[in-house]
Amino acid sequence: MKKILLGVFLMIGIGAFAQGTVTGSVVDPQMSVPLPGVNVQLVGTTNGTTTNFDGEFLLKVNSKEGKIKISYMGFKTQEISFEFKSGDDNVDLGEIKLKANANALDEIVITTFSLAIDRKTPVAVSTLKSAEIETKIGNQEFPELLKSTPGIYVTKQGGGYGDANLRLRGFNSENIAVMINGVPVNDMENGRVYWSNWAGLSDVTRSMQVQRGLGASKVAVPSIGGTINIVTKTTDSEKGGSFFATTGNDGYQKFGGTVSTGKLDTGWAATISASKTTGNGFVDGTWFEGYSYFINVAKDLGDDHQLSFTAFGAPQKHGQRQNRELIETFQRSEREIKFNRDWGYKDGQVTSIEDNFYHKPQMSLNHYWDINSKTQLSTALYASYGTGGGGGFTGVNKFGLDSEYRDGFAQPVNFDKIVDENVALGALGSETILRDSRNDHVWYGGLSTLTTDLTEDIKLLAGLDLRYYEGKHFQEVKDLLGGQFYFDDSNINNPINTTEVGDKISYWNDGIVLWEGGFLQAEYSDNDLSAFISLAASNTSYKRIDYFNYLDSDPEQETDFQNFFGYSVKGGANYNIDDNQNIFANIGYFERAPFFDSVFLNFRNDINAEAENQKIYSAELGYGFRSGKLSGNLNIYHTRWNDRTLTQSFQNQDGTFGSANILGVNAIHQGIEFDVRYQPTDRLTFTGMASLGDWTWDNDVTDVQVFDDEQNLVRTIDLYIEDLKVGNAAQTTFALGANYDVFPSTKVRIDYNYAGNFYADFDPNNRTSPDSGQAWEVPDYGLVDFGLIHNFKISSLDAKIIGNIYNLFDTEYIADARDGSTSSASDALVWYGFGRTYTIGTIINF
Repeated sequence: MKKILLGVFLMIGIGAFAQGTVTGSVVDPQMSVPLPGVNVQLVGTTNGTTTNFDGEFLLKVNSKEGKIKISYMGFKTQEISFEFKSGDDNVDLGEIKLKANANALDEIVITTFSLAIDRKTPVAVSTLKSAEIETKIGNQEFPELLKSTPGIYVTKQGGGYGDANLRLRGFNSENIAVMINGVPVNDMENGRVYWSNWAGLSDVTRSMQVQRGLGASKVAVPSIGGTINIVTKTTDSEKGGSFFATTGNDGYQKFGGTVSTGKLDTGWAATISASKTTGNGFVDGTWFEGYSYFINVAKDLGDDHQLSFTAFGAPQKHGQRQNRELIETFQRSEREIKFNRDWGYKDGQVTSIEDNFYHKPQMSLNHYWDINSKTQLSTALYASYGTGGGGGFTGVNKFGLDSEYRDGFAQPVNFDKIVDENVALGALGSETILRDSRNDHVWYGGLSTLTTDLTEDIKLLAGLDLRYYEGKHFQEVKDLLGGQFYFDDSNINNPINTTEVGDKISYWNDGIVLWEGGFLQAEYSDNDLSAFISLAASNTSYKRIDYFNYLDSDPEQETDFQNFFGYSVKGGANYNIDDNQNIFANIGYFERAPFFDSVFLNFRNDINAEAENQKIYSAELGYGFRSGKLSGNLNIYHTRWNDRTLTQSFQNQDGTFGSANILGVNAIHQGIEFDVRYQPTDRLTFTGMASLGDWTWDNDVTDVQVFDDEQNLVRTIDLYIEDLKVGNAAQTTFALGANYDVFPSTKVRIDYNYAGNFYADFDPNNRTSPDSGQAWEVPDYGLVDFGLIHNFKISSLDAKIIGNIYNLFDTEYIADARDGSTSSASDALVWYGFGRTYTIGTIINF
């Protein structure tokens, strides 16, 4: 009887603690600032939570005593015991300071010094951690992870693998500085970012931070719209790894894994990751095959020196949809929003007219030197080698929608019929062939930053940024489509040229870019006030070598270097009003060199003597609020951009492409942004954002040069775009999201994204009259995404299932548009966004 009574009392005692809570706060040991997103888990269970923006956590437990495990990237995992006293239902562990990870190397990557710190760095910023990236990415494009961020508009463009386009505050990728581990990746000639080069980077991304506006980057990078800092996983990972496999719509398959050694007894540490991705694509003819690899090896060289080597790349090839279409065309086609004119069949095999293939491995060697207790030196040497390009056709255009080479309107191309005709032509050569436009390059660079504490409150930073870039541009024959050769007279050194597969045609030129930059920055931080002022200067040198338009004996085949000196000055301050509120302001002015094609006109060595630096002025005010349950940010910005250089691509009615080289246009970008996070309970979190932009072109432009897709000057026009809305990005966006822990091991999320005040991008051919009105306004749209995460165990291994449904309600919408001659829906050329897509996958950690 006594044993029975004792058992009853024990059961009652256990029940009394079923609703007990363990609370505490986690802070950085050096800066004593709260750490959000720290994992807190009850040892021996799957019950866990994460810290909020103030580093605070609340964990419900059903045992009188136990241990909680606290883990965070870059710090040592700690276990802390707790025990409830009689009559209490809460244990407060107080402030918990994490310790440096004894089994890992310190962070070496130079990008650490370009990340913004909450309530200290005076910029508008949003950050995604690896856990959020891992659960949301699915089969989305890498930039789409940022679609719920203020000021950002992302589309898949034509829908090919890695072909996504990101705009920030109305600025395209040429004017957004993208950095991976502190190394700039924007193309040195035109400033663009080709996301297909980094399609596998999401597998190894530790965090991705968006700094809108001036940004906190400490290299001499003039970011107009903002800066995106991508930080990859490094050897601060503990020993272990993971395997994953994912499947999805339209044959999507992805699998891979990551392994980390932790720090070995020899002082070495390594992390290796690899993956493979294949699929048919949501859009017809957009098959893809991609790989990714990543390796980081590091060594602690005593107390004062650390060395790290990182290499990564993502070789891929995929079919593309280059042509926008009339809305009527999509509606008439059998495949509707999936329709793509740029592919067909040859010998029964899918053959792309437009495709893309590229491999751009990047390697960097990072050294960190702790000179003394006040001074540190970080240096990164890097190299990148790009090979690949994009496909297309040349010769007679046989690919119209009503072409006899299609088996009906908008049907796939019958390449066999073209092959038969080319065979019949015999010694006359092929009429139509497939070609590749190559853009190979080599890129070497070095970054070095010296940091020293002048006083307890003032820090001085100085740095150098040196780069060498050589791009090789040419077209080559890819497929003669049955013919014996293709006749090309573009090469003045070989005017009667019967080319075969692999031979160069149309154009061949090299572009060499040199960059020498430096910066000096002073930072002040004392209690609630932090401020900075930064000066930067750079010299950009361009040289062009043309092998087709000039004789080999002609000294004009190679130009002298054309030099452009630019500088920037920016500053800002943040003041923490109290423990909950802060305000910030920043202001800056900078000049940067025009892009390569604005210096050399007509796609020749014709030097533009009137090429000017672009001039940008920007100012911003912001307010932030932080509490245990609610946090939010509000900011207002104004950016004026004068003497902008712009290359505007467009599509002709016959499906061929052209471009306009626009010099001297001015633009104004201004707006208001707001984001909020509310956590009413430890199981439920709401997020939201709103962005209201007002982006307009400020003046008309004369003598705009228009080229065809083989770089021939076609004509010169006057362009009337004053007061025209900047197109191709929604100027009004907002988002709402909810994350709910259905069970301790199961979480669901739902996200809604809205886009409005969205104007079609202008076609230069349709803006030649002073009477040209506003561009067509694309219909507003809203999309819903749904996600689920379920954690479980396989023996002693932690595992999870991740499911995502994008565009849950299969909403039909236009994501991208080019204005027509009537500025209406009837003649606009558009790309529809994707319909409902999905992925489901599993991750096993060991």
